[in-house]
Amino acid sequence: GDNRGRVGECGIYCIGSGMKWEEVSTHLRPLRDHHLYMFIGEYRHTFDAKNRISLPAKFRKELGTSVVVTRGLDHCLFIYPKAAWKKQAAVFALQSTGSAAGRGLARLMLAGASETEVDGSGRILVPDYLKSFASLKEKSVVAGVSDRVEVWDESVWEEYTKNIERDAEAFAEALGDRGSL
Repeated sequence: GDNRGRVGECGIYCIGSGMKWEEVSTHLRPLRDHHLYMFIGEYRHTFDAKNRISLPAKFRKELGTSVVVTRGLDHCLFIYPKAAWKKQAAVFALQSTGSAAGRGLARLMLAGASETEVDGSGRILVPDYLKSFASLKEKSVVAGVSDRVEVWDESVWEEYTKNIERDAEAFAEALGDRGSL
């Protein structure tokens, strides 16, 4: 149906089919029953012999006692609090019968997801297939990235951030040209 004129959660209007979004306001306001997660920072952690990794103490309260771990982009893992995962999974589910790219991304994220409990020591168990996907060895980096936490192999993270730091000005300029910064 026509979604024209319906307001989204952050003052964003859906135009036409919902495939094109237009921001009409840069003013963000608190929403009832809406929790915004903000994970920031990078932390060095190691996997133990049982494939468990400790989550940073600063993230534990927001993550809660049960999280969803899934394949991420750039060959890392994404960790979501359950409430944030439900919203993200709904976005992927909408794409699961559309284009080949949408179906592929939905399969990557949804089929690869694993719900896991956070133990009393703040550790989670990472399944072998996810650890293998991200090429995780013993030393890892746990990084807060807005509404999710990412887990990277330490050496891959160091190479990735070195490249991002080298190209940061070009990225900022490209995003600035599109009005994103």
